[in-house]
Amino acid sequence: METIESEPQVTANRRGVAFTLVHQGRPVECVVTTAALEAWFWLEPRATEARMLKTFSDGYRRIRAIAERRLLAHPATTLELTPEDFARP
Repeated sequence: METIESEPQVTANRRGVAFTLVHQGRPVECVVTTAALEAWFWLEPRATEARMLKTFSDGYRRIRAIAERRLLAHPATTLELTPEDFARP
């Protein structure tokens, strides 16, 4: 999978960070929730947008890997990653 050349952005409601992946030649709009960033990537509550983007950037490899696994198992046009997606079985 590849990433489309667009910058990740904090969603308007600050619910998470939006980014885009390409799966099977089509763009997939993805969001990793703020709750997931707080639970698994040490984002402090009520963090600034700059801190949210830095935390996303620091954890991007893992976030992308989880997103890719979810898309392989269940192809979709949109994807939301929650804390449960990062828990190991």
